[in-house]
Amino acid sequence: MEWEVVIGLEIHAQLATKSKIFSGASTAYGAAPNRQACAVDLGLPGVLPVLNKEAVRMAVKFGLAIDAEIAPRSVFARKNYFYPDLPKGYQISQFELPVVGIGHIDIEVDGKVKRIGVTRAHLEEDAGKSLHEDFHGQTGVDLNRAGTPLLEIVSEPDLRSAKEAVAYMKKLHELVRYIDICDGNMAEGSFRCDANVSVRPKGQEEYGTRAEVKNLNSFRFIEKAINHEVERQIDLIETGGKVVQETRLYDANKDETRSMRSKEEANDYRYFPDPDLLPLEVDEALKAAIRKTLPELPDEKRQRFIDEYNLSAYDAAILTATKELAGFYEQVVKASGADPKLCSNWVTGEFSGALNKAGIELSDSPINAEQFSGLIKRISDETVSGKIAKQVFELLWEEGGDADSIIEAKGLKQITDSGAIEAIIDQIIADNQGQVEQYRGGKTKLMGFFVGQVMKQTQGKANPGEVNKLLKPKLDG
Repeated sequence: MEWEVVIGLEIHAQLATKSKIFSGASTAYGAAPNRQACAVDLGLPGVLPVLNKEAVRMAVKFGLAIDAEIAPRSVFARKNYFYPDLPKGYQISQFELPVVGIGHIDIEVDGKVKRIGVTRAHLEEDAGKSLHEDFHGQTGVDLNRAGTPLLEIVSEPDLRSAKEAVAYMKKLHELVRYIDICDGNMAEGSFRCDANVSVRPKGQEEYGTRAEVKNLNSFRFIEKAINHEVERQIDLIETGGKVVQETRLYDANKDETRSMRSKEEANDYRYFPDPDLLPLEVDEALKAAIRKTLPELPDEKRQRFIDEYNLSAYDAAILTATKELAGFYEQVVKASGADPKLCSNWVTGEFSGALNKAGIELSDSPINAEQFSGLIKRISDETVSGKIAKQVFELLWEEGGDADSIIEAKGLKQITDSGAIEAIIDQIIADNQGQVEQYRGGKTKLMGFFVGQVMKQTQGKANPGEVNKLLKPKLDG
């Protein structure tokens, strides 16, 4: 039997507010346990939540970015369950009336664009964190994270493979960072995902029973977890078993999912409107004000790079992967006045490679756009060759300064004087008559040998184009 995979994702994006969603406690990452949990976060008697307006603005900003419906009136609800890291015994969330309604995200997989529906995005508070290590059979609880604002983004079950799920998650990750509502730090839990996975015979309209795989915090793990879960469900059905609705955990060390608990339905949580919070109202004036703060979105920027800079779709996609890299590239193009493709090659190649090798973000780069554009200028006007430029780049990266000073101090200027190059070529031809005869006898690949000899004699400073132009007629005799 042929099977079809059906996947829906619930993505939790931690909103980049300085304080929590219902209290003034800090959301800064890395504090000692329980140092950033105030009376409101702890649910102490007599305290009342106060909604963080900035969290609302960020949620609406996201909704506008995905062409979603923004609810003029939404309601906060209490989601009731009991767990040690949930001090109030309930989580404040949104249920029937979320702030962001139906929208969409377009993804590209194997060269094909597909539209994925977004069912809703709602505001809620995060729970604390249970700590199971170093407590000798006990569990510790850190409530620093309790009350941190989250935007839960729920997709339609439109995804049909782990590959599509990863593409969708990456697209959302890119978007929330572009519009500055989430730092996207997956290692710190700022962007994580639950995957609802089911299978059904191809051609069947009715959905199969789904299992939810919880807390996936890397693109690699989500792909592996979904693929494993699909395989598990198909094997189970084909051997006479039955998939049960449950919550499962992915174990990256064993590359398997395992059962955590039976999957709760909405009525298990006994949702009801939170009596301590008024309905949230978003009027047209607020929407219009927030819309004005939207930057150029990734898809728009990508297309502009293709049109304005005559770049390939591949190059444009790499350069616009983050708002910071796109901005750096545009600064380099403007400041250097060089060919946009040349700038693209160096930004995506040497510069991005150095960042990856050092394991740092662009914001921590030792080379800024002005320094980098100085180097690009000298490649463009042929002051240095591409090979020598790599040496200059390394010196800029390690020692700082500017390209012109390094080129001058190290004597790295390219030799473009045709007379000087011709004299070197004549000497090399005189010293290598055997190779000359072989070349003229048909071994034209020896051209590379002669070019190499010239570059060796000039310590790589000869202009390669000039070398080839002068060398070939002399070899051809």
